[in-house]
Amino acid sequence: MKLNKEILRLAVPSILANITVPLVGMVDMAVVGHLGGAGAGLAAAGGAAGGLGGGLGGGLGGAALIGGISVGAMLFDLLYWNFAFLRAGTGGLTAQAYGRHLAAIASASSPGAISASGAPGQAKNGGLGANSASSAPGIDAILGRALRIALLSGLGLIALQWVVVQLAFLVVQCTPEVRLLATQYFYIRVWAAPATLSLFALKGWFIGLQDTMRPMLVDLCVNFVNIVLSIGLGFGFAFLPALGFSGVAIGTVIAQFAGFILALILAAKYLKLSDLLKVIVQKSNDYFQQSADTQQLDGQPSSAATAATGSFFRLNRDLFLRSVGMIAVYIGFTVLAAGLGDLMLALSAILMKLLMLFSYFSDGFAYAGEALTGRFIGEKSADGVHSTVRGTFLWGAAVAALFMLLYGVGGVPLLKLMTSDTSVVEAGRAFLPWLLLMPLIGCPAFIWDGIFIGATASKDLRNSTLLCAVGFFAVWFIGIGFVPSASGALHLLMAAYFAHLAIRAVYLTLRYRPAVWDKISAADISSQ
Repeated sequence: MKLNKEILRLAVPSILANITVPLVGMVDMAVVGHLGGAGAGLAAAGGAAGGLGGGLGGGLGGAALIGGISVGAMLFDLLYWNFAFLRAGTGGLTAQAYGRHLAAIASASSPGAISASGAPGQAKNGGLGANSASSAPGIDAILGRALRIALLSGLGLIALQWVVVQLAFLVVQCTPEVRLLATQYFYIRVWAAPATLSLFALKGWFIGLQDTMRPMLVDLCVNFVNIVLSIGLGFGFAFLPALGFSGVAIGTVIAQFAGFILALILAAKYLKLSDLLKVIVQKSNDYFQQSADTQQLDGQPSSAATAATGSFFRLNRDLFLRSVGMIAVYIGFTVLAAGLGDLMLALSAILMKLLMLFSYFSDGFAYAGEALTGRFIGEKSADGVHSTVRGTFLWGAAVAALFMLLYGVGGVPLLKLMTSDTSVVEAGRAFLPWLLLMPLIGCPAFIWDGIFIGATASKDLRNSTLLCAVGFFAVWFIGIGFVPSASGALHLLMAAYFAHLAIRAVYLTLRYRPAVWDKISAADISSQ
């Protein structure tokens, strides 16, 4: 019972924050979907610096505008998923370091021991005391390294923005109108890259410290500012100018920097700002020196700084390749849909947004599983890991049942909420049954992701994602010769998407015992 409360303590703030994430995408899509024919505020994409030229004429329909923001957002998925290791790797490493810190406290003082079914007791929200992250070996350096990589990478993306766009449209096929809109969106939003990537690192660090309240506050800030400014700058409101399509992108940039500033302020509970700046700029190997004797990455304990360094880079290499597999599927989905015409592209974008509604809820329990699995591995508690897996799957199943009901009853109203284009709504009716599969297949895939990230079982995360990418494209290319219409092709594309989720779920289920359970069980026995 106590562990269930701990799962909910970690999951609920993430769910509350995640609820606003699809709302942002829906609001952005709804804003541009209702701009059709207006053309107001649309500006031609500038050069590499992202400058805005003269306004475009009217006559652009809702499907083209939705397609433009869909492809534009896809370009950022292409970029940012390459840096997913900043969140996943930081979260897993921090959780395990935190668990070792708790184990050290428990061994020094038996009254402070933490059982596998109980919640952390020495600080509120399960975290370290104020300004004490540095007291747990390596935790401050984990964040410092992640932020250093994030800031430098963000600046690099800004410098290479023109190159990225040109390379992207070598493979992305869409109408000239959609390409122009997507390019404009990219050149504006790319200026938020340093803040966005830094938020990846900070979110993973907070989760690793068993604190999902602060990421929730940051996400709520980002998403609230984004929604307000997207609507305000899109249509014009009070003192805000009506910038049309470009206003949606500008609102996103401002919101990302607002969230980054808030996250740094909230991090002060664990680490003084002056100390944080030091670990960001330092280039020493303090983390490896402090935790080499105890660190466990991908189930392999290290006994020297050199081995720990190698494990760190193997972890990030595997997580990067995992991101490549995810990119291949999600970008492939949009690229293939873009070749089906503006109507099917707009419909596929809306369907994906509706599918992701479930993932944002289930991800709350995946984050809880990540935090607790990493912590119990750090404590070398096999019972804790087993209880975490069982508890997160039970809660995930409850969420899945709720969403099957939501999708079954509210499919058409959700379509109408997304767009006023009747052609998109009518075409979407035939695709609503696909929504019912998401809770059934997505639940195990997403929950296992969290468990494996917490265990830093990066090799199996890498293999599962690369394998499911192969499955996705196999279903598409084998079946495309048998569908005569664009509508039929979109049905095939949905089948390919769910095939990739099923492969991911089955593979991680089969790999749980050898990749996670056997190793933590051996560690638990050896520590007794």
